[in-house]
Amino acid sequence: MSTDYKGGYMGLVMEYDLTTGTAKEYPWTDKERALYLGGKAMASRIMYDCFTGKEDPYGEENLLIISTGPLTGTGAPSSSRFNISTLSPLTGITTSSNCGGRFGYYLKKAGLDALILRGKCSEHSWLEINNGKFILHNADEDGLWGLKTGESQEKLQELMMGLRNGKKTKFAQLTIGPAGENLVRYACVISDERAAGRGGVGAVFGSKNLKAITVNGNKMVAVADPVATKEWNKKWFRYLKNHPLTGNQLPRLGTAGLVSQMQMRGMLSTKNYQFGRYEHFEEVNGETLAEEFNIVNKGCLTCPIKCARTVKVENREVKGPELETLGLLGGGILNSDMYSILKWNNEIDELGMDTISASSTLAWAMEANEKGLWNNGLSFGNTEGISQVWDDIAHRRGIGDELAEGSMRLAEKYGGMEFAIQSKGMELAAYEPRRAVGQGLGYAVSNRGGCHLNGGYLVIVEGLGLFADPQTPHAKADFTMLFQDLMETISASGQCLFTSYAFFPGFLITRPNSFVTKMINKAVPAIGGVLRLINRTSPALGIHLPVFHHTKLFKKALGMPMTFGKYIRIGERSYSLERAVNAKFGVSSKRDTLPKRLTDTPQDPKNPKTKVPLERMKKTYYKARGWDQNGIPTEKTLKKLGII
Repeated sequence: MSTDYKGGYMGLVMEYDLTTGTAKEYPWTDKERALYLGGKAMASRIMYDCFTGKEDPYGEENLLIISTGPLTGTGAPSSSRFNISTLSPLTGITTSSNCGGRFGYYLKKAGLDALILRGKCSEHSWLEINNGKFILHNADEDGLWGLKTGESQEKLQELMMGLRNGKKTKFAQLTIGPAGENLVRYACVISDERAAGRGGVGAVFGSKNLKAITVNGNKMVAVADPVATKEWNKKWFRYLKNHPLTGNQLPRLGTAGLVSQMQMRGMLSTKNYQFGRYEHFEEVNGETLAEEFNIVNKGCLTCPIKCARTVKVENREVKGPELETLGLLGGGILNSDMYSILKWNNEIDELGMDTISASSTLAWAMEANEKGLWNNGLSFGNTEGISQVWDDIAHRRGIGDELAEGSMRLAEKYGGMEFAIQSKGMELAAYEPRRAVGQGLGYAVSNRGGCHLNGGYLVIVEGLGLFADPQTPHAKADFTMLFQDLMETISASGQCLFTSYAFFPGFLITRPNSFVTKMINKAVPAIGGVLRLINRTSPALGIHLPVFHHTKLFKKALGMPMTFGKYIRIGERSYSLERAVNAKFGVSSKRDTLPKRLTDTPQDPKNPKTKVPLERMKKTYYKARGWDQNGIPTEKTLKKLGII
């Protein structure tokens, strides 16, 4: 337990064996801190060292790695994030699920930078971590097993008070709901109102008989230069509050504000991605949510953006839906009733499931029923009984038992793979990629499956921020790599990816018709070679960008020198490392795919360009990353990045 860095790190990574109840320190050096920072990058290194490729997501040999970033607890904007990495029951490969709330902050207050869980509890259990001490409790005797996530968190409050003789104590918690207990392949983990949502991390908790984790402590996160850190954070907060995306759009409308923009540009998934526009979108968009249903905005610790909505469902104030939920449970299933989406969003959270996979699997089932492949009674536009469907999925009853498997496995059984909207087994987000082909590439090559964020979120260049040609494949591979690498490092540092929105100078957003903005949009497809050079020579970029506040804080808060080039290289290392882990489990170019609906069928029959030219972009992307033609990092690349 040591680190030469003067701030940010607690200096301790602990490994706890749920089978034996024993804890030990996991060695993690300053060299590894410099190479990987923390978060999902740290977790990928641990998985690379520990996994052979023969592990089963539901096996005792699978690991749950809960990791923070070095900026967590330093007061940096939106820096309360933590990460859970494991083998995904949904995809069979690695998944990393990033979450806000308070758990990462309190894990550090307990003295830990990360926690590695292995083995399996012999009985239904919950784990208490108190200043680095581990205590395993019986979840049946304490009345936790079987509870929904909200009930579970209330019960944990009661239990923690009981353990401290009725005294209140500040702590954070993670819990699963019935979906995790019953091994729904896309079950999530809930912390307060935030979700570690994607990939089925909740099902891995359930497979280990682990209902919940609480954590508390009294340790403080030191910073290298308190005065300079505080001043830089103030400056950064002001910048985010004055930026049109992080200071206006996200606080005003949340991610739901994108529904109308996506509709306008033909990017809004409609009727299971058969179309890109929904005629009743105004009834389920961000403006309607804000004007008729939103009560107050909320944000995570140290977050100036406050993108979360609070709505009232059955006389209770609960978390409102994000863009993905609105899109997929609105136009995705031809539903124009906003209140039903608010209600379902809360029900899915309480049951402990990923709203994206649950919604998209439902849409696939509706289309399969429509086409006569599976007689399940579900149909587009018919919302009666959907609440019961969610409950049946979480408890694996009736058709819910099959829906719990996700769209890919259902298509393997019944047919209809061409309209199972997933990649590597993970369902796509609500962005229709036939009108944003770079986003389509990102979905396909994403390490955790059809993820818009791990895919690089190039849609922000293709119409939801800038307005570069969304149909051209030119430069999209290089932009995808750059954005993926930037977001990898942001995540590894412990910050929210929304801080990257302010990477674009504000005038590009507020003045879309200016001469400069138009020229930049036109130039995007022509600068692939320049981006390739930047990506290849990133360590030589010893600069700080005025619009990118992230790099300078590392020296002030951690005592770690950081430049923009080094920042990019850390992300590149993380991305290729995660790919190398997946390669052990059989991932190659053959799994970097999209359903034929998106690659073979133009969204607009009159415009053959409105489909994703995936294979062409993949070849360029692999070359840019230094991966071979099968999509595997070469030995030369792994050595260049310091992985081997």
